[in-house]
Amino acid sequence: MVILTTYDLDEYVYDALAAGACGFLLKDVQPEELLRGIRLVAAGDALLAPSVTRRLITAFASRRHPPGRPAAYALTSREREVLGFVAQGKSNAEIARAMCLSENTIKTHLTHVLDKLQLRDRVHAVIYAYETGMVEPGAP
Repeated sequence: MVILTTYDLDEYVYDALAAGACGFLLKDVQPEELLRGIRLVAAGDALLAPSVTRRLITAFASRRHPPGRPAAYALTSREREVLGFVAQGKSNAEIARAMCLSENTIKTHLTHVLDKLQLRDRVHAVIYAYETGMVEPGAP
């Protein structure tokens, strides 16, 4: 589900994500970016408007480990590496190229990350990575 709205409010973003949205775009988005976003979400990826992404990262980066979630140490080093790339906004294809692996292998690693950390999708994986300090805001 992609949310398209004129309201750039954190509350709307949180409510949309809680309701299961995988995309949140503002109505001033260019038509080609809207189509790209719809296609990304249809392919199983997630997308947030850039202005929303920075605020979301900043808000969650300072929070501590969420209660009841397994610690990130349950991940293999490869899974942590894949999560780091996901947190940087890289697609599966980009991660595969960077790690010299197949896209299917990346999908498998990401599936394991989501399962082990009890996360719903890529957006929640990014939030988790920043929330737990695995990735720092502004770090490459």
